[in-house]
Amino acid sequence: MRAMEETVIADPLPPASGAEQYPALDLANSAVTLPGGQRLDLLDTPAGAERWLVDRGLAPVDTGMQELCASLLRSLREHVRALLAAHTAGLPAPADALTALNGALTRAPAASLLRWDPDRGLYRETAHPVTQIVEHALAVLAADTADLLTGPDADRLTACGSTPCNRYLLRHGRRHWCSVRCGDRARAARAYARRTAAAAPHRGGTTTPPDGTRPPRARL
Repeated sequence: MRAMEETVIADPLPPASGAEQYPALDLANSAVTLPGGQRLDLLDTPAGAERWLVDRGLAPVDTGMQELCASLLRSLREHVRALLAAHTAGLPAPADALTALNGALTRAPAASLLRWDPDRGLYRETAHPVTQIVEHALAVLAADTADLLTGPDADRLTACGSTPCNRYLLRHGRRHWCSVRCGDRARAARAYARRTAAAAPHRGGTTTPPDGTRPPRARL
């Protein structure tokens, strides 16, 4: 049975640097944490997951995705994010994420099967077409993740430096923000921190010297 039509929320942010080149990076950024504690997940529903795949040429229109297939896509996203997080932090790749990625790479069928029917004779058949469409998409995204992490752009991969954003991008020069909005928010936060620090001595508070020691307390 085909999934019911659902309202799909558009991504309020432009693609992060590198996301148009690497679909895997775009997948990792399909769930984003927004200011104010809000979270947007473009794959949260079957309709949203199908739209995401269709927009990137990974599935035909009217595929009719079910929740099971959408959950497979979300699961791969979490494993991709785990691999990106480990890479940017200089940590070993998580074993479960590697297993999941390799599973996606090898699970997609290479071709439709050959069948026999008394009326039709020999014919080719794609069993569970929707499932195979999704498995093919997962294989493409898994392969793209492997290319990103082992290719020439791997050293440019970084996490957005603006809290609370959780997106990844390919760094250009010193820029490490995924969007102009995140860059503006980070600069505003730094300016506020500088003003707060500069105003602290005028509030009667005790400051700590640069060497980390504290002034002696006066004896009563």
